Parts: sequence; C-alpha cells; structure tokens
Amino acid sequence: MSETANPEIGRSVPVAGRATNYLEAGAGAPVLLLHGSGPGVTAYANWRLTLPALAVHFRAIAPDAAGFGYTQRLPGDAYGLDLWVDHIAGFLDALGIGRTHVIGNSFGGALAVALADRHPDRVDRLVLMGSAAVDFPMTPGLDAVWGYEPSEENMAAIMDWFAHDRTLITPEIVRSRYQASIRPGYHESYAAMFPAPRQRHLNALLTPPERIARLPHRALIVHGRDDRVIPLEASVRLHHLLAASDLHVFGNCGHWTQIEKTGAFNRLVTDFLLDQGDGA
Repeated sequence: MSETANPEIGRSVPVAGRATNYLEAGAGAPVLLLHGSGPGVTAYANWRLTLPALAVHFRAIAPDAAGFGYTQRLPGDAYGLDLWVDHIAGFLDALGIGRTHVIGNSFGGALAVALADRHPDRVDRLVLMGSAAVDFPMTPGLDAVWGYEPSEENMAAIMDWFAHDRTLITPEIVRSRYQASIRPGYHESYAAMFPAPRQRHLNALLTPPERIARLPHRALIVHGRDDRVIPLEASVRLHHLLAASDLHVFGNCGHWTQIEKTGAFNRLVTDFLLDQGDGA
C-alpha cells in the first residue's frame, strides 16, 4: 500500500510548527476524538468504526496526538500532559474551532478531562471511554501495553490484553499493528513516553479530583466491565466526581469498547450528543 493510499493519513495542519495528521468526516457541530496510547496507535486505528457513524450528524475530527501516528515528531519533544493538551488546543485553533464535544479513549480520556479543566470554554460535552483520568494502581495490562517491545509475538500479547472477545485478534490485525509500531521513529517516541517504573507516568496524566469535581460539563462515561487495562473502578470514580454524568457499562467487553460493541457504542454516543433534554 502506498502512503497516499493509507487510510491512516488524512489532512495535515501545522500546529506550533508541528505538522499534525488528522481525519475528518461529516458536517455540523464539531466532535473531537482523542485516541489511546497503545503501540502503533493512530486516530484511524481507534476511530475507524466510529467516524462514519458520527459523520451522519456531526463534523467528526480525529487527530494523531503529538508523538503518535503520522503527526510530526520534533527534536527535543518532552512528552507529557502539558505538551499533549497544548497541542490539542493549538489544533483546535488551527482549525478555527472554538468549542467542541470531546470523546476520549483511555489515554485520550485523560487528555479530554485535562482539556476541559484547563480550557473549560473549549469543551461542550464529554464522552470518556475507559479513561485514565483518576488515580488507580498500575494494572498488569497497562504496564504491558506501555512496556511493549516490538515483535509480532509481543503485539499479539498486547492485543490480548485489550480485547475480551479473542476472535477479534486476527493475525492480520496483529501484523498490521506490529508494522505500524516499527515505522521509522515510532518506537523511539513511544519508548520515551512511559519508561519504567510506569506508575509515575500514569499519575502524571491525572487531573486533581477536586478540579474534576468542579467541571460543569455534561459527560457520558463508558467502560467495558471486563477491561483489564483500565479498571472499571476508575470510571465509577469519575462518575461520582462529575455531577452531570451518566455511566454506561458494557458486559462481555474489554478495553476496546468502540470496537467490541461498535453499533451499541455509536448509538449511545450519538444519542447523548444529540440529546436536547435538561442540562443540554
């Protein structure tokens, strides 16, 4: 497949000197989708099944975060919450978007909460999926994901942590994600983000609970009951902290909510974002 035919490569916009790759579909109120932090991840890998559904009603936009995917890596990048949130805010500026709904998956959920905390007027509604925004002990699953060393065998083991339904872990998916993880510069930036001991990197993604509790945004919190990467208890805690939140738990579902429960997830999120009831 040529680079020009690669569905992971969409449009590009400069953000503070960083060419930022993003996918866009649909028209209407903007919805920003923030991906997770798995090895070789891109916006497309996380959101390929979600973007078409949201595009029916919204302008759905999914960037590759700094240090991930096809967004430009800059010499001297110091990866951390400040860089990631500043990059997202700058990305919205570059696209002329003042306010947007935000959907965050795992690591992306932590970024979504931090964006809402630091730039509350830029965020409309929040959808938080298996989010790493509150304190919890490092899980073996997350430690394995962040400690990934490139090989097809290791990628297969990582995929096994993500999915409850093991039939989703096909040799083709494993091979594709492995190849993505070894593109030039990819593993170098990934390894620089979360070196051991890794609890400190998880803690560095957190927004203080007292600040989360002050967020006024309506939020939909989604989690797979059988998630072995981010514990369900993290979303339960977020639900208690966020006054204007609903919590939906999918049974027989791991960390890949948007992939394992695609249809139900897309309907749930669309209905939440379109709802004009009290508190809208």
